[in-house]
Amino acid sequence: MTEIVTSSDPAALTLAADALRRGEVIAIPTETVYGLVVLPLAAAVERLVAAKQRSPDKGVQLLVDSIEQAAALTVLPAAAEQLARAFWPGGLTLVLDRRPDVDLPPLLSGGRATLGVRLPDHALPRSLARLLGPLAASSANVTGRPPATTAQMVIESLADLISLVIDDGPVRGGVASTVVDCSGPAAGAPIVLREGAIATNSIYAALGQEYTAT
Repeated sequence: MTEIVTSSDPAALTLAADALRRGEVIAIPTETVYGLVVLPLAAAVERLVAAKQRSPDKGVQLLVDSIEQAAALTVLPAAAEQLARAFWPGGLTLVLDRRPDVDLPPLLSGGRATLGVRLPDHALPRSLARLLGPLAASSANVTGRPPATTAQMVIESLADLISLVIDDGPVRGGVASTVVDCSGPAAGAPIVLREGAIATNSIYAALGQEYTAT
């Protein structure tokens, strides 16, 4: 049975951290949508992907607590750092080249040499990332269905597959993050892969250059 705990409960952070250490899939709020999170370990990521019925080649992003956490795992080119400083914490996911010395489950990146990284503008995921390290995360919904914007939506979709939901009420944003590729050839000319919480023109304005979205 899925346990539901309000975010105002003093025990919420401890309960969430303990569940993650046990390898469980839990649901937590962010400022954009509710997310499913696990520690970035092979078995736990497999459970997250299975719960979402997500194609294994899609990859799963990491939630971090700081630019420094992101830089410890990925190559952060100048343009990516510029975007991070403009929009983090917030609804921006950066696709970055993984550092060659970083050992993470292949399923996390869909078999590619990149990682999607986001620093959310919400205290709970950031507190968990500060305590446990980066979290593997994806929107709390079965693939093809709308992202959950309330804890009740999470329960209706995934109750049998997750152990804990931290209920923070309706999310502030309700729109998934904007995804920008800053990896490989795109390191110097970032490409907006998905427009979401942050408008494409705002991305380009922050870079101060002209780019072509794809």
